[in-house]
Amino acid sequence: MGPRVSSAVGQRLMHLLVWAALACFVVPAFGQQTQTGVFPSPETPSAPQTPATAPQATQPKPDSTPNTNTPQMPAGEAAPPNQNAPEADSTVLQLSPGDLVEVSVYGVPELATKTRITNTGDVYLPLVDYVHVADLNLDEAQTLIEKRLSDGGFVRNPHVTIFVDESASQGATILGEVTRPGVYPVLGERRLYDVISAAGGFTDKAGRVVTITRRIKPEAPVTVHLPSNLSDQTDANVAVAPGDTIVVGRAGIVYVVGDVNRPSGFMIEDNNLTVLKALALAGGANRTASLNGSKLLRQTSSGVQEIPVQLKKILQAKAPDAQLQRGDILFVPGSAAKAFAYRGAEAAISMTTALAVVAYRP
Repeated sequence: MGPRVSSAVGQRLMHLLVWAALACFVVPAFGQQTQTGVFPSPETPSAPQTPATAPQATQPKPDSTPNTNTPQMPAGEAAPPNQNAPEADSTVLQLSPGDLVEVSVYGVPELATKTRITNTGDVYLPLVDYVHVADLNLDEAQTLIEKRLSDGGFVRNPHVTIFVDESASQGATILGEVTRPGVYPVLGERRLYDVISAAGGFTDKAGRVVTITRRIKPEAPVTVHLPSNLSDQTDANVAVAPGDTIVVGRAGIVYVVGDVNRPSGFMIEDNNLTVLKALALAGGANRTASLNGSKLLRQTSSGVQEIPVQLKKILQAKAPDAQLQRGDILFVPGSAAKAFAYRGAEAAISMTTALAVVAYRP
């Protein structure tokens, strides 16, 4: 019995040792699997996990702050210029061919450049070559250049600022009867009177009708009627946008001819010239004029129209004053009977004066 008992005890001891060995290796591995979901690799140390509140130095967060490789901003110094730029300028201004721009990268002065946008809408920049920026506002152009610098691995988290020195697209063109026609910048809120003043004001032939063609609606031009005194009507001082074309028309001319003191042509500045006003500008009718025979010659689509004018009744306030239009001709004829009568009276007066002188001679 002794050998059998010892062998049985030995077998049981052997089974206990095997189970103990399995418990030492399998149980920790199973516990680790239930916590992490994967078994640790041979290279992974079995150290306890770092608490959630502890800083994770081995897994840095995505860097959304300014570039740490570039010089840090000293305390009290302003933020990068593109962060403080007014939103109005970046949303209103659009880059176009011909604009002169300055491009700078914050913290990297070597990449600063001043260049003009080509006719194809591209701008050449160091490292990134040509970038198409036409029809983009400042924010969009800055973001595009920042992406090119970042994708190329040239600058980490770059901050790009674009400053427009000369803008060919942010100007209004003024033509017509102004002293200095040309293109004038429209930065910020500008109005019609501002652009006219920048162009040197009106010429002596300028009318009071201004046509504004908007860039966004070229098929619907806006007509503005200016008063003779610009301060009398502020509604005419409309807003002007970049790309507008302003045309100051020439004043219309009305001609007064015939038996008047100073036959000439007179400009209509405010479309408020009447027959009496035109006659007054001509110095009035002569005494030999036939007021009842006056007529108005007006050019129409069907030809020249002859309109009778009751000038004598108008002067006596017995008929309404007629409004004149551009190109009208007011004709005041002379009266042959009045001329003959006045010439006869003058001859009789001259003869009477001569006889009186002869009779008085001693």
